[in-house]
Amino acid sequence: MRSKLVAMLLAFTVCVAGLVSQAHAENYPARPVRLIIAFSAGGSVDALGRLLAQKLTEKWHQQVAVENRTGALGNIGAIAAARSAPDGYTLHLATQSLAVNVTLAPTSELNPLSDLEPIMLIATAQDILIVPPNSPFKSTKDLIAFAKANPRKLTYATLGTSSSGNMAMAVFCESNGRLEMRQIAYSQTSQLVTDLMSSRVDVFFPTTGAHVGNVASGRERALGVSGPRRADQLPDVPTFSEEGVHYPDATSWYALFAPKNTPKEIVEKVNHDVADILALPDVIALEEKLGFSTIGGSPEKLRDYLKAEIDRWAVIAKDPLFEGR
Repeated sequence: MRSKLVAMLLAFTVCVAGLVSQAHAENYPARPVRLIIAFSAGGSVDALGRLLAQKLTEKWHQQVAVENRTGALGNIGAIAAARSAPDGYTLHLATQSLAVNVTLAPTSELNPLSDLEPIMLIATAQDILIVPPNSPFKSTKDLIAFAKANPRKLTYATLGTSSSGNMAMAVFCESNGRLEMRQIAYSQTSQLVTDLMSSRVDVFFPTTGAHVGNVASGRERALGVSGPRRADQLPDVPTFSEEGVHYPDATSWYALFAPKNTPKEIVEKVNHDVADILALPDVIALEEKLGFSTIGGSPEKLRDYLKAEIDRWAVIAKDPLFEGR
């Protein structure tokens, strides 16, 4: 009799907890939400985050505020998100650095697979190979040929070891004959761009969004872009595949997470609402302008993708060629 009573009480508790969680989801959000971005304002991930924040604010009638928590190659922001209350009022827009850092910048304070709740893989981005305006290289193949004949003579700019630019260059070099170039790391995008324009550094491999204006005006010169088709804003720049250059369609990605144990109902609501936003015509137009390709999908899809990315970058990062960068 006692065991039966205990079972009934447990069942009642589970039922009540489920009803409370459902009620919270139905009323969510009832107050402002913060969206943590682990990188400084002005970059592609910040532009995407502010777009999402604006559209979610309009949809939810609650303020969604972007909070830039920079440092430690993206770990500071991710840790801040993971340590937040799992109530749906903290979200985290992450990049591929979340997967890369597991190998290149590990910390005991964060395991992205166990400390964060996946919501949605938002988008991937086109990468663009940029050189100074007076560079002698007229094509990507010209650059590859020089790099093969002159190991470690060329320099390339990055915003740190786990930045998208360094990851893109690692894949590019590995895919085209294990090229050897020297990394020049910068802490500020503005100084990096200044040095690139003045030929103090030879190559940069960012995502397209923030560089369309400089390329169009001739202050930077683009040799090629990733992806199956040319960038809409740079129709004269060929894709790598057009040039016969080996490079995957996407290495840079952006995904939305919440702290672990955020209620499933809230995760599903955010996933559903973000999917609606990504289908808006003005959002589609802006993403195309920034060089993004919308992905979307379920939390489970993002969980599997993150695991695969962690495994993929663990292999790349342990390559002796990459370790020397």
